Amino acid sequence: MRLSRSGQTVALVFFWLLVLVLWLPAAEPQSRVPRVEFRENSWNFGRIKQGEVVEHEFVFRNAGNALLVIKKVSTSCGCTAALVSQKEIAPGKEGRIKVTFDSRGYFGKVTKYIYVESNDPKNPRLELTITAEVETGPAPRIELEPYNLDLGLVLEGESSEARIKVRNSGQLELVFDIDNPDFVFMVGDRKINFPYKLPAGREIELKARLPVREGRTGPQREYLLIKSNDPARPALSVFVSRYVVSKEELRRLFEKYARVLGIK
Repeated sequence: MRLSRSGQTVALVFFWLLVLVLWLPAAEPQSRVPRVEFRENSWNFGRIKQGEVVEHEFVFRNAGNALLVIKKVSTSCGCTAALVSQKEIAPGKEGRIKVTFDSRGYFGKVTKYIYVESNDPKNPRLELTITAEVETGPAPRIELEPYNLDLGLVLEGESSEARIKVRNSGQLELVFDIDNPDFVFMVGDRKINFPYKLPAGREIELKARLPVREGRTGPQREYLLIKSNDPARPALSVFVSRYVVSKEELRRLFEKYARVLGIK
């Protein structure tokens, strides 16, 4: 039986459709992966009083099609704690990360970070942010410069001197103490005793004379523990390092470099 022209066209279309079905590779099944998706990645607590403990819950869901596993939640400092509601989240389900911020010892604008690690292949480590403006009442505020001092080379038997700037940038009188009985402290040419009182807005240069350590050579590190009535930073440490050489070591060093430089 001979087909009409229109019948031939229809038959040809069906033929090529059959070829496509038989020869084209079957479509690969969609890969199954988890996907973590947070409602928000940052939270601002606004203005809070110093000493307040505030909380926020970051809500997230598994927007993928495989089980989401929260491997680890960590924070940028000990003042912030984070707790996840559950570590395994089924596709389409939600989870929560509860964040607690303790504002004791902080003032002004504060930003902290929370890190969320999961098996999401596209976002294995996400960063969440919390911010707050911590308000404080009138108080003294201690500032030091520097916090680390390197006094370099010191000859055995000789004392050395560290200079530290102490500033009160607060609104009330600063009272501070340094409990290092072996050290001598001076302001200008005057030896001072503690506790020392520094008015608001004033600055002094504190000279700390380090003691002679008989029989001790090589690298030495001392520290000054400064305690004050600053409610935000009641205790601060200043580290002072030096290298003590004996006269014999100094003589050998001099002879060595004198030969190198051609000095007789």
